[in-house]
Amino acid sequence: MAGFRIGRGRDNNRAPQQPPRQQPYGQQQPQQTPYGQQPYPPQQQWPQQPAVGDHGEPEYFDPYGQQHAPHQAQQQPPYGQGGGGSYANDNPGHTQVFAYGEDPYGQGATYHAGAATAAPTGPRLPWKELLRGIVMRPGPTFLQMRDYAVWGPALIVTFLYGLLAVFGFDDARKDVMDATLANAVPIVLSAGVAFVICGLILGGVTHTLARQMGGDGAWQPTVGLSMLVMSITDAPRLLFAVFLGGDNMFVQVLGWATWVAAGALFTSLVSKSHDLPWPKALGASAIQLIALLSIIKLGTL
Repeated sequence: MAGFRIGRGRDNNRAPQQPPRQQPYGQQQPQQTPYGQQPYPPQQQWPQQPAVGDHGEPEYFDPYGQQHAPHQAQQQPPYGQGGGGSYANDNPGHTQVFAYGEDPYGQGATYHAGAATAAPTGPRLPWKELLRGIVMRPGPTFLQMRDYAVWGPALIVTFLYGLLAVFGFDDARKDVMDATLANAVPIVLSAGVAFVICGLILGGVTHTLARQMGGDGAWQPTVGLSMLVMSITDAPRLLFAVFLGGDNMFVQVLGWATWVAAGALFTSLVSKSHDLPWPKALGASAIQLIALLSIIKLGTL
């Protein structure tokens, strides 16, 4: 009992124990262990934070031996402000930025299927200047009108040419002259419509052949201009054939001369409208030239 009281008295006289003071994070001391026992291994320290760059971003390992932060990579211009025309900055690990509509290869429209043709070289010509330009300066006129449809002048001129073409054939002219007015008018109108349809078909064939040979022109200007060339080049022969007849020697010679002129104009037309060299342009218009020779010049069909 005395020992119990003595021990109890010692506990009562001892100052109250303070809780152990917690060491700062990362600097805790190893715990004290009773004598003769191995202390616990010291607590593993947390790894230090990696070094940061100028803007507070961590640096990373550079496999090429140049340490730089991600923000220090190749600075690209804002989207839509160029910067895609050179490959000097196209290094491994970088992304090249190109503006919308910019050609990254620098090859123009070489690899662009169905790319748009070049811009027109001038404004649309009025019908008087168009007809005059086909005769006086065909090359610049075809180049300027390569992207403009000319349906109005083409249809009207071809229809009028078809109305007069009936009188250029001896047999057809005789039938019209011997028929009554009620019967002659449908014959003449039918001839005008037939020549318009013929011009559309032959112009479409020429355009198709030009595209198959590598041309890039539009079909509406090609067909319309080809109809004008067909009508205008045969107009001199037709004027003399109305009065002298289609079998007249002068009319025949004039017909061959105008047919050669038509071949030159068709070649220039296809070459300027489709960006083709003249041999291919002549080959594309060959079927139309042969058809005009058979139908109009020789009158075999």
